Amino acid sequence: MKNAHVFKVFVVWLICANQAVKSDSIVDENISSNTQEVQAAALAQTAETNFSFDNKEIGKVSTGWSRFFTGKGKLGHWEIINDHGNKVLAQTSKENFGYHFDVIVNNQLNYQDLEFSLQFKGMEGNEDQGGGPVWHFQDANNYYVARANPLENNYRVYKVVDGNRKMLNSIDINISTGQWYTIKIIMRGNKIECYLNGELQLSTLDNTFPNAGKIGVWTKADAVTYFDNLNLKP
Repeated sequence: MKNAHVFKVFVVWLICANQAVKSDSIVDENISSNTQEVQAAALAQTAETNFSFDNKEIGKVSTGWSRFFTGKGKLGHWEIINDHGNKVLAQTSKENFGYHFDVIVNNQLNYQDLEFSLQFKGMEGNEDQGGGPVWHFQDANNYYVARANPLENNYRVYKVVDGNRKMLNSIDINISTGQWYTIKIIMRGNKIECYLNGELQLSTLDNTFPNAGKIGVWTKADAVTYFDNLNLKP
C-alpha cells in the first residue's frame, strides 16, 4: 500500500511537471511572437517603404489604414479606383464643405525624421481641389500637412494644432486640375522642406510636434483627389 501511494504521488508530480513545461513553452512562444512583432515594427522605421495600389481591390482600402477628419462634417469616402488603367487611392466624397479636412493614415508606421514623397492629382471640387501628405500625425486634430491646390494655384505647408490650422509658409505656383504632381517632404529636427516636382519650394522651422507620428494623405472640403506611389525613407 505504501509503494502504491508513492507511485501515485510520483504520477501526480510527473503530470504537474509536464503541464509546467507546456505552460513555459506557451509563454516562450508568446514572448517570441511579441519580440518578432516589435523587431518587425522597428525594422519598418529604418527601411524604405513604398505604397502603390496596383495589387489592391477596387472599391476598398487596405486594412492597416484609418480614416479621420478635422473640423465639421463627416468622414470622407476613401477607396481604390481605376484611373485609366492605374489603381490609385482616392477621396471621392463631395458632401463636406467649409472647415473640413479628410485624412487617412497608416496605422503601423511612425516617423520622426523622414523623407516622404507621393503623387497627387486634384480632380474635382467647387470649393476646393487641394491635397497632399500628412506627417507627425498625433490624432485627428494635431499634425503637419503640405498641400497643392489647383483652384488657388498655390502650394502651402500648415500645422494643425487642437483642430486649428495655421499656415507656416506659402508660394503661388501654377497647379492644373487633372495633372499629376510629385510632392516631397523632408523633415529633420525642426526643419521642414517642401518640394514640388523635384524643386524645393517651401522651407520653415517648427517645434510643435517634435515626436514621431503617423503618415498619411489629406484633402479639404469637397475636393476629389487622387494619390499614388507613396514613398518613405527615415
